Amino acid sequence: MIGKDLLERRAAGVLLHPTSLPGPYGIGDLGPAAHRWLDTLGDHNQRCWQLLPLGPTGYGNSPYQSFSTFAGNPLLISPELLVEEGLFPAEELGSLRLLTGPVRYEKVAGLKRRLVERALQTFRSGQVRRSIRTDLEEFLEDAGSWLEDFALFMAIKSAGNNRWWVEWEPDLAMRQPDALSLARRELADEIELVKFEQFLFFREWASVRDHAHRRGISLIGDLPIFVAADSADVWSHPELFDLDRDGRPRSVAGVPPDYFSATGQRWGNPLYRWPVMKTTGYRWWLDRISAALERTDVLRLDHFRGFAAYWAVPSDSTDASTGRWVEGPGAEFFDALDARIGPAPLIAEDLGWITEDVDALRLQFGFPGMRVLQFAFAGAVEPRFLPYRYDRETVAYTGTHDNDTTQGWYDNATPDEQRFTRRYLDSDGTRIHRDMVRLAWSTVANLAVAPLQDLVGLGSEARMNTPGTAEGNWEWRALESQVTPEALGELGEITRTFGRDGEDVLQAPDS
Repeated sequence: MIGKDLLERRAAGVLLHPTSLPGPYGIGDLGPAAHRWLDTLGDHNQRCWQLLPLGPTGYGNSPYQSFSTFAGNPLLISPELLVEEGLFPAEELGSLRLLTGPVRYEKVAGLKRRLVERALQTFRSGQVRRSIRTDLEEFLEDAGSWLEDFALFMAIKSAGNNRWWVEWEPDLAMRQPDALSLARRELADEIELVKFEQFLFFREWASVRDHAHRRGISLIGDLPIFVAADSADVWSHPELFDLDRDGRPRSVAGVPPDYFSATGQRWGNPLYRWPVMKTTGYRWWLDRISAALERTDVLRLDHFRGFAAYWAVPSDSTDASTGRWVEGPGAEFFDALDARIGPAPLIAEDLGWITEDVDALRLQFGFPGMRVLQFAFAGAVEPRFLPYRYDRETVAYTGTHDNDTTQGWYDNATPDEQRFTRRYLDSDGTRIHRDMVRLAWSTVANLAVAPLQDLVGLGSEARMNTPGTAEGNWEWRALESQVTPEALGELGEITRTFGRDGEDVLQAPDS
């Protein structure tokens, strides 16, 4: 069940970002732990692994604020796999070890930098297999459409104390050809390093994807609708974004007040100049989706409602309450996408304030929407989130990366909300996390997904992100004991019971 087929048959899976995998190097990575995780999913009849965006993280370490929508996150490069490739000496692995526990991004970044520098040194010495050199040449050719700008962007950024690109020397910020040529010469070593680490990331990711497919597991990626202001995307294509003459956004993206935040969310991303994009046939956007679908099989299209209408916040506003709705590209954009790649395997993130035009756009192209069980009982309390109102073209979640864990959510709910939840689930509340998983799996939704935290019953201490806050997010990591077959317990049995092992017909579990 790969790609769109996953969305059309009953199946189930787990949400877990690779950074949250356990391991001795300060952050989860694409090495042995990722492969063991895939085996655990396969052994429990899971048909998908859902991830957050895989790009290099920028402001606040958020995967939704990346330095590039096309590049991969070098912090996910596995030291152990580089040893296997002969690019790093095994005896030096011990010097890279960090404490287990939450991700400490600054320390991890320094560690991975030393790792890639040493691997590149080994590569330059010629003491590597010929196939690695050939594979690198092929990667550089295939990724040339975005890699040249990204590598130059990161090299200039590194040389300039990581300043936002609008604060660079004007000739560099405005991409004057002579200034760029000089920078390429002066920063050639750093540019080579950035390209090499991107090669390593995509080499390791290809191995993860191949392993997933061997186990019959689809990878669900996540594509933010907006990109970061401080990114190679905006710097290299300023004509596609609503910027002033200095490159700063005139208005920024966000959402109006809702059940996540009383003043809305001011994300700060620059807005698109959709009329300009239309003149190119939406080429940049279609390249973006095509590239994302080369690394994953299905995409969760974040903030889908922004394609119908988006919330534009004046750039000088401190919160999102002063924004206004602006019409998006609508069906014309998805028609162009259909013409390029055919029916796209997309999940429409339709949480928040959804109007009839948003629903109509989603249904026109057959994209399943999202339903979060927590919102049926507390928080949003919208009728569409009640499980008996679901339809098949839906992905049912216990919660997402933006929610508290189910256990934490229940512990913090009001007594009335707790009573309603127990009554609906016919539960005594002692295993609320498992009862919610069973409820999600029992619905008519074609696909059901739960974060790992909900499968093992973790509380608020394991929350991945709290919207509207800038610190303490994206740091949670699982323990080794929480990603074992034993930790997932009866997940495989629940999956078989509710016919989510990839078959359309319900079958009784083995007696």
